[in-house]
Amino acid sequence: MVDDAAPIPLDALPRGSSVLVSGPPMTGKYGLMLRLLARRSERAIVISTDDPAEAIRRDYAAAAGDGPASNLAIVDCTASRRADDADDADAVKRVSSPENLTGIGVKFTELAERFLTDPSIPTGVGFHSLSPLLMYWDVARVYKFVRVLVGQISRPGWTGVGVVNSAMHDERTLHTLYDPFDAIVDTREVDGERELRLRDRRSTAIDWTPF
Repeated sequence: MVDDAAPIPLDALPRGSSVLVSGPPMTGKYGLMLRLLARRSERAIVISTDDPAEAIRRDYAAAAGDGPASNLAIVDCTASRRADDADDADAVKRVSSPENLTGIGVKFTELAERFLTDPSIPTGVGFHSLSPLLMYWDVARVYKFVRVLVGQISRPGWTGVGVVNSAMHDERTLHTLYDPFDAIVDTREVDGERELRLRDRRSTAIDWTPF
């Protein structure tokens, strides 16, 4: 098992970089996104189309461990709120469905504006995951949405980490989604061991590394 303190490729990228974690199911994409955010930020916003706010809050706390990354805000697009879910107007914004791109953008902007009152604090933004958006919209519309979102993230020098299920989409779709990001992190599983590699948009890649 690889130590969580081991270096991960994003450590070498400058602050303000955005990466897309791309891989098939069960290759650790979600956990890697949380580790990357916790490693490089003291607070984070996670947009989730896959898991409800309570699960994101629990898993992010585990990824942050004893580090400073404990200030978390969430845009929950899963429509799976339970009666006992804790809700805080400042920390959790809810959108009815991943179909509602306008709502996602509005709720993210509300949270981002609150964080921008103190822009000196290192901040990360995660998107888990882009794949459900493509169940409702064509790739051109999703590309435009992601491009605007990545621009919002990069302007204040925040770190962005998106996730996409590569098994759900063809190569043309994936390469379109890759374009707004500074780099791609591929994940895979080989003989029960998860591995990753970092490559830029020109496909220059490092070797596969266990994580």
